[in-house]
Amino acid sequence: MMSDLIKTWDLLSLERKIHPLISIFLFNLDFLCIHPFRDGNGRVSRLLLLLQAYYHGYEVGRYISLERVIEENKERYYETLEESSKGWHAGKNNPWPFINYMLFIFKSAYKEFEERVAHMGPERGAKTKIVKNAISNLHGNFSVSEIKILCPEVSIDLIRKILKDMSKDGLVKSTGKGRGATWRKI
Repeated sequence: MMSDLIKTWDLLSLERKIHPLISIFLFNLDFLCIHPFRDGNGRVSRLLLLLQAYYHGYEVGRYISLERVIEENKERYYETLEESSKGWHAGKNNPWPFINYMLFIFKSAYKEFEERVAHMGPERGAKTKIVKNAISNLHGNFSVSEIKILCPEVSIDLIRKILKDMSKDGLVKSTGKGRGATWRKI
């Protein structure tokens, strides 16, 4: 049965007549119904699920533990597995409850991944905007330390780099050198 399962998987992967996620979930269900090991079939099936997902470009499992998401929904996992495996040996099972459950798992993992990415901090260039905005609100001469007070999340080195770039662009001018130097807008 395992040999037939592998041949079917290879054929489905080559032909791509069935959506890859559906074929992955069907393989997973068939593996669990074959139950080739005395113990550990669930863990092995989830490892195979992860590897097959990577193979087809679904890499959410690299960032979100699919094992954990399944564990959080374990009761439904066993319900759909039981429902979809009824009549499997006679070829009269309905795989859709299990497939739909696994689609829910992947959707949940991708949603969690999106939420994590959204909390990853400011976009590139955000600190430069903060500094330039602070400078635009200043009047008269100002120092690097004054900008640092206005922009505590920005390093002194980045503030100096921004001032240097703005100086090259003719937007600000230094009125001195060293620690006591001040700047002014042009």
